[in-house]
Amino acid sequence: MTARDTPGNDAEILALIDRQARGIQAKDTGPALGAFSEDGVIYDLAPPLAHGLDRAGTQAWFDTWDGPIGWDVRDVHVTANDDIAFCHGFVRIHGTKVDGEKADLWARQTLCLCRQDGAWRIVHEHTSVPFHMDGSLRAAIDLQPT
Repeated sequence: MTARDTPGNDAEILALIDRQARGIQAKDTGPALGAFSEDGVIYDLAPPLAHGLDRAGTQAWFDTWDGPIGWDVRDVHVTANDDIAFCHGFVRIHGTKVDGEKADLWARQTLCLCRQDGAWRIVHEHTSVPFHMDGSLRAAIDLQPT
């Protein structure tokens, strides 16, 4: 299979990512998780190493934020053919937690999508932050895209 950029698919996928981001910002699990295939696999920032759709867990995470969640997607690159696509970019996660802590970090995100029943669905999401390789294993959450 040869991957190629298909502008119509790019627009559909970018619109799906935007709907998902607006759902996260509004703490609404419907659009936040509606982009996923029911059997999607998620490699998230928080443990475990992998999980599937978890509406209760997502809502519990939403509930740790005071007010809207800042979820800014940037530099998304899409490669797609008619049935499968992948994209990568950055996500800035920011806002105030219910305990008053201010959060502001950039993460890397890769999405794999398949067309299912005529619509694009995320079948795999991988979100991560780099960590310092100096032996401390500290997450490098102070980095920003250039």
